[in-house]
Amino acid sequence: MLTITSEELFDPSWWDQAQCRDSQATLSGVFFSEELQDIAQAKLICAGCEVLGQCLEGAISRREPWGVWGGQLFRDGRILASKRRRGRPPQVARPQDQLPEIAVPDRLRQQVQLRTA
Repeated sequence: MLTITSEELFDPSWWDQAQCRDSQATLSGVFFSEELQDIAQAKLICAGCEVLGQCLEGAISRREPWGVWGGQLFRDGRILASKRRRGRPPQVARPQDQLPEIAVPDRLRQQVQLRTA
């Protein structure tokens, strides 16, 4: 069960510690892209972030409709387990199409609903 309160949910005190935060939104194109290479880059930025858990917990609570949050790709308020390019998939998987896997913190695993796209 999530333990975040509504005050904590919208408390921006941790946002300044986020690696994606540059106060100019220069990375928003990467975090809200459909391109696999952008999604991979966003997930790698999240992987080294010290506030990954707070970001992911907030995104789950808010049911974020879109983008990479806390190292996970969201669509329609749920985390996507995988994503592939548009069109017919190749017979042999392309290495550049593999997205990095960022672990969901243990305390949030029960709250996560995974789906594929």
